[in-house]
Amino acid sequence: MLLPSTRHLDAGATGVPAPATLVDGIVGRWADRPGAPALRDAADVAGSGGGSVAGHRHATGTWWTGGELDAATRAAGRAWRAAGLDPGDRVVWSTRSSVVALVAHLGALRAGLVVVPVSTGATGRELAHVAATVRPAAAVVEDPARAGALERPGVPLLACGPDLAGLPRRRGPGDGTPLDRAAPGDPALVLFTSGTTGAPKGAVLSHANLAAGTASIVAAWRWEPTDRLLHTLPVFHAHGLAVGVYGTLLAGASATLHSGFDAGSVLDAARAGEGTMFFGVPTMYHRLEASGRASDLGRLRLCVSGSAPLAAALHRSLAAHSGNPVLERYGMSETLMLVSNPVDGERRAGTVGFPLPGVEVRLAGGEDTGDEPGAGPAVVDGGEVLVRGPNVFAGYFERPAATAEAFEPDPDGGAPWFRTGDLGVEDGGYLVLRGRRTDLIISGGYNVYPAEVEDVLATHPSVAEVAVTGEPSDEWGETVVAWIVAADGPDEGALAEHAAARLAPYKRPRRYRFVDALPRNAMGKVVRSRLGG
Repeated sequence: MLLPSTRHLDAGATGVPAPATLVDGIVGRWADRPGAPALRDAADVAGSGGGSVAGHRHATGTWWTGGELDAATRAAGRAWRAAGLDPGDRVVWSTRSSVVALVAHLGALRAGLVVVPVSTGATGRELAHVAATVRPAAAVVEDPARAGALERPGVPLLACGPDLAGLPRRRGPGDGTPLDRAAPGDPALVLFTSGTTGAPKGAVLSHANLAAGTASIVAAWRWEPTDRLLHTLPVFHAHGLAVGVYGTLLAGASATLHSGFDAGSVLDAARAGEGTMFFGVPTMYHRLEASGRASDLGRLRLCVSGSAPLAAALHRSLAAHSGNPVLERYGMSETLMLVSNPVDGERRAGTVGFPLPGVEVRLAGGEDTGDEPGAGPAVVDGGEVLVRGPNVFAGYFERPAATAEAFEPDPDGGAPWFRTGDLGVEDGGYLVLRGRRTDLIISGGYNVYPAEVEDVLATHPSVAEVAVTGEPSDEWGETVVAWIVAADGPDEGALAEHAAARLAPYKRPRRYRFVDALPRNAMGKVVRSRLGG
């Protein structure tokens, strides 16, 4: 079934105009408002004595205007060209948040290079996998020792810091292709999947993908030049980069970049009126709620959560304390943002909303769970979430087989659908995610969605965090196992009673395991593969 789309746009609007490329849109914004503040480093950013790149210097805490960023990124683009890099060359970019690092990044895009963001916490093995996959010509790293893991035998690698110091000059200023000439279909980013199972693959996003995906959220979230984002997310991840930074710049708005997340700092800034927006992951919202100061979030215009599911109970608690319901949305590396709760309208707890402008969502392979006593309402028309739109990537870097497997032909002969691997159901036009296709537990022939069981167990007062996995069983195929981080003393009997009153028998955990913490990746997603049997 095609998921019904409730409009995010004003009545009468027929779509979202997007620039041909993200660079076109951002540079155009800078030209329109050259004196407007755009980005600044917070005092907690490493190296807080100030920053400079390609001859442009700024003191920490002061604003870089649009005109200054235009000049600095243009100079950075020329520096990349002078170093001998050509359009299409790959640059690994692994840095902490700072304006200087973003100038190097945007300069690379203006030069037609393909930027490959990589976590600053990536191990040597992980860096070697990236290098073997994309064969980079250059790397931007803060620790020169990390560049060694990106080198390939007999192949020179240009390595430099975020300020581009150390780049050689191999060409004159007039040599090479002019800046800002990338075509919409040219590759812009290679975003590696989180790799919770198997080796990460590199999703290739074009300049047009970035433009369409960013324009969609700017319109849907009513992003205005007067907005100021409290930016605490890592910029090497799509959430912090493509949503936080690109969205800010395309909207002509501004953002303060922090080196990391601190609940007190965010709440202090909100209380002082230093921002209008905050984007975070569920772990951050847990800490904001636990601070006892969640009411300060009510001073912000918009709080957005993503990258992992936000528990419905936490959503309701934050709304009650702040009067500002968190807007939960859904996206992934291969597609950028897909679905969002509305700015104007009900931000429904436990859902990720409805399709963003330009995005089509279809649920495929759904089934009826039947009428087993105690099962509750049958899940009808659910299934794997399939998507298509101008924001959706064309494929994985040099992985034709994986690309072919990731797309499904349209039954009516239209554009193919990308298979997200996520399972969902539709609830009054809103999408409810039920977990990953690979996480699905089949017990006694019945499908069990871990997210549903987790939602039920999370409402018990003794549960701080919970994850549900399947365990092989000769009798049942798989049985349900709950991994619990206890808020109070663990009481398996009380949890079993709680589950029995709310879940069909086949959905109830057969075993409870109490742990000190759940394994998570850099963006807060639980890594189920690291939970033992």
